[in-house]
Amino acid sequence: MDTRQFDLVVLSHLRWDGVWQRPQQLISRVARHARRTWFVEEPIPTTTTDLALRCESADPVTRVVLDVPLETVSLGFNSEFSAEHRELVAAACGELVRPIVWLYTPLGLPLAERLNPSVLVYDVMDDLAAFREAAEELPLRHAQALAAADLVFTGGRSLHRNVVAHRRRPAATMCFPSGVEPQHFSRTRPGGCRRVAGYVGVIDERLDLQLIADLADRLPDWTIRMVGPVTKIDEAQLPARRNIEYTGKKSYRELPDIMAGLDVALMPFALNAATKSISPTKTLEYLAAGLPVVSTQIADVVRDYSGIVHFADDAHGFAAFCTDVEAGDWSVAEARVREILAAQHWDAIAERMVHRLGAALDTNEAASATA
Repeated sequence: MDTRQFDLVVLSHLRWDGVWQRPQQLISRVARHARRTWFVEEPIPTTTTDLALRCESADPVTRVVLDVPLETVSLGFNSEFSAEHRELVAAACGELVRPIVWLYTPLGLPLAERLNPSVLVYDVMDDLAAFREAAEELPLRHAQALAAADLVFTGGRSLHRNVVAHRRRPAATMCFPSGVEPQHFSRTRPGGCRRVAGYVGVIDERLDLQLIADLADRLPDWTIRMVGPVTKIDEAQLPARRNIEYTGKKSYRELPDIMAGLDVALMPFALNAATKSISPTKTLEYLAAGLPVVSTQIADVVRDYSGIVHFADDAHGFAAFCTDVEAGDWSVAEARVREILAAQHWDAIAERMVHRLGAALDTNEAASATA
């Protein structure tokens, strides 16, 4: 297959300029093989009085943003693309060449079908229906997208088991856990004892806020640094302590220096419906930065990183690990970490996906030619 001869349209619940994570890492790489790439974001409620579509260059993609009146769509990642939205996007993309449509939100399925894809991909990166403010129609759209997709990728092992159990074509369902750019995070960490434990990522209902508050109380001489945007929860709910810092959103470019300023990396996830199937990308990023990591017992992290990540059930266990690190009573199997980081490089993951895309495109076109 001539990999330069297809157009790629991505339908996402996340913003291209948001936290740099799985969609941006993968699509920025897959786009190198495409003729043109559009990254279509779900509608944004604004003060506009009419629907408006904006196309912005965000190399290597064209970002497509739909502004809609506040009263026509609820806030959160739960916006469907209306019939009018679908026509606006189709007109913006123009005549598509061998289109591959890639779903991150199953709510984009009607728009995907409107674009008449040569290959429909559904990359299941999270159990979105389990998140706060999820649309009521998400479970139905999720089932429909699983049934319609030519290829289904999953972002973790727990998600993969759930998807395979509900999909009739398991051979076309592949687990691609999220990856890392090891070289991006390889910074020399300054010497000296800073006593900083930090979390880097979205701050939302997946975090155990009480654990964070209790950890700050147990480590009064440490700084607990929370790095990332606050979404879907009221900031008034965040624990306030003199030794807790909230830095707000930081760019992907800034993360290496931020992580270099930490002594311990935190993964203080609550064990709830929203975290049952997560496979946090930050695990690999913390390890690539050379940080000791302590986490609650998230199933995929336990399965993939036992012996590398330390696990604790509460603030007492998190604090004990921090003090062990401070005392120098911590080590990690560095050779195993290097092997994991090499195997999970975003470049390697994207190339394996592109190979699958090419095979599916050739298969579908051969089937159409003989139909």
